[in-house]
Amino acid sequence: MTGAGGTTVVAVLAEPTRRVPGRWIAAFATAWLGIWMAQLTPIQLLLPAQIDRRLHPEHWIDSVVAFGVISGIAGACAIVAYPLAGALSDRTTSRFGRRRPWIAGGAVLFAAALLLLGLQVTLVGIGVCWALALTGFCVLTAALTATISDQVPVPQRGFVSGWLSAPQAIGTILGLLLVTMLFTGQFAGYAVVAALLLCLTIPFLLLPDAVLPARHERLTLREVVEGLWISPREHPDFGWTLLSRVLVSLGNALGTTLLLYFLMFGLGDANAEDDLILLTLVYMVFVIVASIGFGRLSDVLNRRKLFVFVAAGLQGVAAVMLAFIPALPAAMVAAGILGLGYGAFLSVDQALATQVLPDPATRGKDLGIMNIATAVPQAVAPLLGAGVVAAFGFPGLFVLAGLCAFAGAIAVEKVTAVR
Repeated sequence: MTGAGGTTVVAVLAEPTRRVPGRWIAAFATAWLGIWMAQLTPIQLLLPAQIDRRLHPEHWIDSVVAFGVISGIAGACAIVAYPLAGALSDRTTSRFGRRRPWIAGGAVLFAAALLLLGLQVTLVGIGVCWALALTGFCVLTAALTATISDQVPVPQRGFVSGWLSAPQAIGTILGLLLVTMLFTGQFAGYAVVAALLLCLTIPFLLLPDAVLPARHERLTLREVVEGLWISPREHPDFGWTLLSRVLVSLGNALGTTLLLYFLMFGLGDANAEDDLILLTLVYMVFVIVASIGFGRLSDVLNRRKLFVFVAAGLQGVAAVMLAFIPALPAAMVAAGILGLGYGAFLSVDQALATQVLPDPATRGKDLGIMNIATAVPQAVAPLLGAGVVAAFGFPGLFVLAGLCAFAGAIAVEKVTAVR
């Protein structure tokens, strides 16, 4: 880019029009595979098992509560880390680009914290290291998500966003298989996902990233705090999209975070861990199909809201099935429906979010706020879910999950600027 400083800044912030090539999408998807493996394998298995070994609880809810408290503390870190990392990356003038330094730094922090987590034997140590790990995850993904708005044109965003969500399912099942069959020790499990995170992020770091010219304005604490508030009155579409994501993400997290406990104690399944992998496999297949297929279809039809509405509704249907048909075959069907709905939601909602951002100069920060709506529900779901199960049993948990998903579908219908 050439020209005066102001012209160059405008060019960097301009809406992208050139389609990203296949090698960019492949590197993007590969990075997300490593990220999801490193985040979801601990959440699904490594972290609960580590806490359980430390507590030796008489009742499983005690273990879930401890897991919930640790997840909640980490979630509080995410509330700060996501928008702060996004805001800093918005203003980064490094010769390596705006986003790449934060992608690299976040990946290193994430991986190092996972290695330390594998060595912990106290609840305090586990909590501190998981909070550090989630902070690294937030820094990394805040910058990586912003590259969609930076480099991907609107007619391609549904398809590209599908490659953000499809690896989530693959990463979950691959991570579970690795730590249950090949790397079965506590430290070995954390070490393998940390190593894969770093290796799979490298290809994206080798791609070019736009360099923002040097600017003299400093980011102050007051600006950061004020930037966390985006008025729903001034930017209603952003507000409705954010609310929809909070509700749907909470519904999905409530429906999946305690799935192992549901199999073990709700269904009395003697092969709960094996069946969890089978359920995850069914879920994975439908997430992948829906992410890529519906993301691309939303580009072709130039429609986002309809897909997000239907996707949220499907998740609600799956949750209701689990609530009122407590049997393993029904859980298999529900896993497929949930995967279909969540896969479509992840890809199309991400594309929708990039089209309702208030200011192109603060894409990273605003998408960081949007990403809080995904991370925080995952963090608070174990504790909230344990309380609901203690009071109303597993049917109450899944009814609440369904209501959240249906409410999220209603919220997205309020968006007016995007079809």
